[in-house]
Amino acid sequence: MICLAFLGMSDMRSRVNASKAKQFNDVISELAGKASCGSFERNSKSNRNDLRFRILRLLENNPQMSHRQIAQELGVSAGAVNYCINALIEKGFVKVRNFRESDNKLRYLYLLTPEGMSAKLALAHEFLIRKALEYQTLKHELDTLVSELDNLDYRPDDIKD
Repeated sequence: MICLAFLGMSDMRSRVNASKAKQFNDVISELAGKASCGSFERNSKSNRNDLRFRILRLLENNPQMSHRQIAQELGVSAGAVNYCINALIEKGFVKVRNFRESDNKLRYLYLLTPEGMSAKLALAHEFLIRKALEYQTLKHELDTLVSELDNLDYRPDDIKD
């Protein structure tokens, strides 16, 4: 299990393997050292990986979802979902099976392969590290802003229209 104690979830500490927690926190610290606070930038590879991870997660729980339903759930275009699912199929992470609904419309059932499950776990790990880094960066930025406002003795009532 992955350590979430740094997120302020102290109740999770009792369920976390100490060595894995240390490894995870070391990785987060190393990544945080490489990125300057306040300037965390996402690249297109992380965007693609996030989409792949979210699609694999949805398909694992709802293999009968249509491209349109997935697109609506994730807030992306149906074309992006189609492109991503086809790439996942080509890589062997997802198998497609046809099935018919009661109204005789042809539908697809998307099943994760063992390779797809492994890929989903790897993407989940990357996703969690990326989000933890984003959280730390944002938290630092918010703490800095709160400190600046405290130093100015700012109160919201001071704002006049």
